[in-house]
Amino acid sequence: MAIETIKVPDIGDASEVEVIELLVSVGQTVAENDSLLVLESDKAAMEIPAPKAGVVKSILLNLGDQVSTGTEMLTLEVEGEAEAKPAAKSESEPATTAAASSAATTPAVTEKPASEPAPAVITAEQTIEVPDLGTDDEVEVIEVHIKAGDTVAVEDSLITLESDKAAMDVPAPLAGVIESMLVKVGDKVKTGTPIAKIRGAADSAPATKPEAAAPAAKATTSVSPAAAPASAPAPATAPTAAQAPATTDASARVYAGPAVRKLARELGVDLQQVPGTGAKSRILKEDIHAFVKARINAPASTTSAVAISSIPDIDFSQFGEIEKVPRSKLHRLTANNMHRNWTAIPHVAQFNEADVTDLEDFRESLKSEADRRKTKLTFLPFLLKACARALQEYPQFNVSLHSSGEYVIQKKYIHIGVAVATEAGLVVPVIRNVDKKSIWQLADEVLQQADKAKSRKLTNEDMQGACFTISSLGALGGTGFIPIVNAPEVAILGVAKTAIKPVYRNGEFVPRKMLPITLSYDHKAVNGVDGGLFSTYLAKLLEDIRHLAL
Repeated sequence: MAIETIKVPDIGDASEVEVIELLVSVGQTVAENDSLLVLESDKAAMEIPAPKAGVVKSILLNLGDQVSTGTEMLTLEVEGEAEAKPAAKSESEPATTAAASSAATTPAVTEKPASEPAPAVITAEQTIEVPDLGTDDEVEVIEVHIKAGDTVAVEDSLITLESDKAAMDVPAPLAGVIESMLVKVGDKVKTGTPIAKIRGAADSAPATKPEAAAPAAKATTSVSPAAAPASAPAPATAPTAAQAPATTDASARVYAGPAVRKLARELGVDLQQVPGTGAKSRILKEDIHAFVKARINAPASTTSAVAISSIPDIDFSQFGEIEKVPRSKLHRLTANNMHRNWTAIPHVAQFNEADVTDLEDFRESLKSEADRRKTKLTFLPFLLKACARALQEYPQFNVSLHSSGEYVIQKKYIHIGVAVATEAGLVVPVIRNVDKKSIWQLADEVLQQADKAKSRKLTNEDMQGACFTISSLGALGGTGFIPIVNAPEVAILGVAKTAIKPVYRNGEFVPRKMLPITLSYDHKAVNGVDGGLFSTYLAKLLEDIRHLAL
């Protein structure tokens, strides 16, 4: 066994580079070409491989150290006799000298094997495969963007894959001409499935050959031929250094090694969006896999906005005269909120009818009292009071879900929002402490809030804090509708127009005033049984308001 000191190989023009990550520890066994540490210059990051197999005996560098070519990195215990090393070295030196002298009269072909690995010949036909998706499940090819004979650049989209929850494009890992397509729309594929055969562009290879050959001769005399590939990323024109900042300038400042950047390009991942778990927040391959897996398994709601925005615009002027009418800020805000609530909340609708014949008769009898009080007694104050009592009886409707899903916030107050249509759009002023106010107090406040809404004098405070919402179409008509839950509330009541219907009572059909109501609720927070109980109890209160006094 012999102890060898491993030094930093030739890193090209970079005078001093920083050690940003140590990938081994004392006592660890490494194989030849295993990464030992990561260096970063102002142009690129590079992983330094082990020139031979052995056991790490000591580490001579710390994170943050500035190093250059020839700096001692660590000591490695390797197998073999110490005498064998000088002999091998002396034999290699003449060969290197001969190669250097022959370079003056020949095109330096003899240096190519020492400086370039097999993948350097990228003009050969290669097979492009589906990159690592972070899952073994099969996904469907929903779109093919290229065909045989097409010329593609690096990162051009080849195909689009879709799981049951998300879609992603597969980019080209290299430039070239598509020889043949191996998949079609509707095929099921997974990680490693061949996509296409491509013949790499010939003009992308020669640029690196002259620069790769020169450092190779230096590498053989300083450490070993195995260190030659490590010097390739150093020049600004090297493949990894040139392709790393291909997306944006900011991505060049992301801490990630060449192998990680290559993987990110293959998967079409923006490194700026990936949180790094390595030293100094450096991005590792595991971080890329975790990011892609999270995107594939993301809830369907996260892609719904993309689906909506992807609806193509049509030039309607080809069919006739048109006019572009700008939407108000309130209309746009309402649309965004309704879309978010509809896609994020699993709605369940409970339909019912309440016999409000007696309630309407009682309200009519109070008309003179309302005139004396200089107010207007509508049906809404009674409905507010009944909803407040129902929320007291079934407090599971007076909650909001925490974003973690681990618990709900139970509210001890009862504030109810009332949807009001205005010329500017829909607003929802909030009536506070409904359970503590009389019918007459509620009647006054409903009128005040409605006037403020129509004159656009509502404040943000007037429209915040609701536990429950009532959306009433009143005299507008209709036999019912399904209102959208106004998150973070978990339920909303839709009220349609009262209609006179024949109802079988006491052995005969009699005309009764029936009020259609629809209770929409968030099934994540409320069970179906609770929805039925709440709706039935509310109808009972409206049919006989004497229950409100109990």
